[in-house]
Amino acid sequence: MKETPPGSRHDHGGQDHDAKVLRLRGEASEFENFHPPPPRGRGIRAVPLRVILPNLVTLLALSMGLTAIRFAIEGQFETAVVAVIAAAILDGLDGRIARALRSTSRFGAELDSLADFVAFGVAPALILYFWGLHEIKSFGWFAALVFAIAAALRLARFNVMIDDPNRPSWQAHFFTGMPAPAGAIVGLLPLYLNLSIFAVPNVRALVPCEIAYVLVVAFLMASRIPHFSGKRIGRVPREYVIAVLFGIAACLLLLATFTMEMLISLTFVYLATIPFAIRRFNAYATADAAKQANAAAAGAPPIAQARK
Repeated sequence: MKETPPGSRHDHGGQDHDAKVLRLRGEASEFENFHPPPPRGRGIRAVPLRVILPNLVTLLALSMGLTAIRFAIEGQFETAVVAVIAAAILDGLDGRIARALRSTSRFGAELDSLADFVAFGVAPALILYFWGLHEIKSFGWFAALVFAIAAALRLARFNVMIDDPNRPSWQAHFFTGMPAPAGAIVGLLPLYLNLSIFAVPNVRALVPCEIAYVLVVAFLMASRIPHFSGKRIGRVPREYVIAVLFGIAACLLLLATFTMEMLISLTFVYLATIPFAIRRFNAYATADAAKQANAAAAGAPPIAQARK
């Protein structure tokens, strides 16, 4: 039998031995020298301006709320009220701008909720406390805390209800509970009465009534009482355009000239709409329930056939 020479190509054992010797000496094979190319880094994605603009308006509303707190600390309560009103106007604009530019996002919704909590929950509570509720320290601070907590609960529930796919379309005409901006404007009514031509005195004897009023507004925010929503107001009939423009211009001029008196009027008008909102909501709910009952009855088999 012919043996294979040690140096021939058929001597696999010798080759394995040589490879092991090479590894022991520190020499790497051609596969060990191979390194995969480094992964390419992702480029920075540009964010369009139409996405930034609504969030910028939200940040301005947040800044107005913080500015209102500053003026309340300094005792400039009328300027603090104007800052809250400016925050409410900006809050009404940011959502409409986002929908108009088709730049709505989850980030924007969360940022809007945080800004609303500061501008319409914390700021009005501190303004009321520094203005008059501090006369009865424990109960006044309790009312301020309840107001801010109610605003936080109202905003959290609003965020949850946005993601509800089973919500009927007609409920978009209503808010569940008083909106936080409306709660801030309505809750400052005692301050308006003091700074207006009525000059209701800011005395300790009236503080319990003011605390009770603040607690009622907090309850309206945290409750499930329906309120009218103006989000669906987007088009005005052509024959009413002149009248609407005149009415808006007149309201703005009156608000700039008689700020506190106009805020008192708007507060009472808004509170007067709550019973009508409840009645309209119940009518929609009754019609929806009847429609679902008719649909279920039409889809169910007759009783006689079901017995067979």
